[in-house]
Amino acid sequence: MENYAFDTEGLSQDAINRFSETYQKLREEFNVMPTGHIDFDLHQFKAFRNCADVNLRGSYVIKRDCGDSYILFLQVNYKIGNKHITHHSEAQVWGLTYLKNNFGGVVIRRETLTDKLLELIHPHELDFDEDKPFSDTFYVVVNDHAKATTCMTRDFRNAVMDIRDNDFMIEIVDHTLLIGNYDPIVPEKSLHIAEFVERVAEACWGGV
Repeated sequence: MENYAFDTEGLSQDAINRFSETYQKLREEFNVMPTGHIDFDLHQFKAFRNCADVNLRGSYVIKRDCGDSYILFLQVNYKIGNKHITHHSEAQVWGLTYLKNNFGGVVIRRETLTDKLLELIHPHELDFDEDKPFSDTFYVVVNDHAKATTCMTRDFRNAVMDIRDNDFMIEIVDHTLLIGNYDPIVPEKSLHIAEFVERVAEACWGGV
């Protein structure tokens, strides 16, 4: 029986294969190692509020002298429908790191046409007048304008702009940053997530 660096109980063979390939690619590119048991307090994130439950299948730390970042292998379970409930399970990869400064509550994702139209009617998006390319590209919602404006520096915004993947979302709850998407695992996209959280952890706004 093959030994895996994550919990395989109840996973489909496809999910096991995707997790395994992703883990191998991460090991080739980064100094990753299993974390052991850590409670990452995932229930605090709105990203998972519509999920029936979220199971942590494996967690790995990317070690750096100036700050650690983490890759999470998740099994996310959904309930679909009202009268006739069906259950759907998805294997996903998310990245997480801890920030020195308190950003408040922040959600960042690619801006859609619907977002732009809603902004004309109910303006609540945080825009940066001095950084039009960022504001034209990303939809940013915050619960503390002062904190977010101070903490989302030019360097931080540049790191977000440099992510080599169009389909992702970032959520920050105070000092904790989470990044990922709801798609099935693609190892190459997981590397982009790892690159970003490592960069944040190494920068002046990262670390604890």
